[in-house]
Amino acid sequence: MSETLAPIRHGGNLLAAVRRYGRAAEDWLDLSTGIHPAGYPVPALPADVWQRLPQDDDGLAEIAAQAYGAPHALPVAGSQAAIRTLPTLLRPGRVGIAALGYSEYAPAFALAGHTVVPLDERDFARDDLPVGLDHLVVVNPNNPTARLLSTEQLLRWHAQLTTLIVDEAFLDSTTAPSLAVHTGLPGLVVLRSIGKFYGLAGMRCGFVLAAPDLLDALSLRLGHWTVSGPARAVARLVLADTAWQAATRATLQRQGQRLAMMLRDHGLAPVSQPLFSWVPDARAPALHEALARQGVWTRLFDAAGGCAASLRLGLPPDNDAAWQRLDAALGVALSGSLADSPCGATDHPILP
Repeated sequence: MSETLAPIRHGGNLLAAVRRYGRAAEDWLDLSTGIHPAGYPVPALPADVWQRLPQDDDGLAEIAAQAYGAPHALPVAGSQAAIRTLPTLLRPGRVGIAALGYSEYAPAFALAGHTVVPLDERDFARDDLPVGLDHLVVVNPNNPTARLLSTEQLLRWHAQLTTLIVDEAFLDSTTAPSLAVHTGLPGLVVLRSIGKFYGLAGMRCGFVLAAPDLLDALSLRLGHWTVSGPARAVARLVLADTAWQAATRATLQRQGQRLAMMLRDHGLAPVSQPLFSWVPDARAPALHEALARQGVWTRLFDAAGGCAASLRLGLPPDNDAAWQRLDAALGVALSGSLADSPCGATDHPILP
């Protein structure tokens, strides 16, 4: 087990900002997550989904498998349920996990007796894997660095590993291919989420795509009724609504480009996906503080993985007032002494 692990931190902690800065929750522009700010328009649900126990044989697994192009799928209570449980089903070994990435994986594997090997961003740009890894976790696209690896590269690595886990929580908003179609292969696991692209993080619903033996073992460990009846009902709706998916994907692409352009106009150098922009910059802590004092809440990351401290900014709500507020706040935050602070390409490498 690794001796030191980074603390678990997440965006969406608006109440912490309220307590720290004394500004009411409704007065904040919360950009601290990478969740679609509008989200799927959930209709009223039939009363029986609230009154009956969840039905595990309601067809949701089959709908998800078809939607993602996978041979098999298992609904779970968000990716988090799988992240915490999967390591207990794997033989303890050395697991490579990005030092700058989603912070739940490392403690989950460490608690299950694995040795966590932190990887820098340059490690993910290599053709070969670090020597001696048994398992590898790849968030694709990565959160927060937006790094996106090809399916060809991931399949080459899978052939060298006991287990490759690929977290595709942010893939829905892109046009990049998924590894889902390959998840019949032993030792390949793909995680998908309803929370990000569909903007329904409060549902706590996701899917594990893998070979049947692993899904059966995971299902046995999690037990019955892991996904609520209302969540299952909504998941069936959103996965079948291909028209909404296509329109939303195009909208998010435009909004992601708009956010990246705004940041560039203020002299920053973002790396972007449709749902968020990541800004590696030595001035990130000061910029985070300056924005917070104007009621704009962002996600601050410490220097890690060969990269400087950084900010992640999610999309503002799709209205002119929100975008104008962010534009003005950036102008104020980057004026004066902050704008004169040292920053350059050597401060925030995305290493080849």
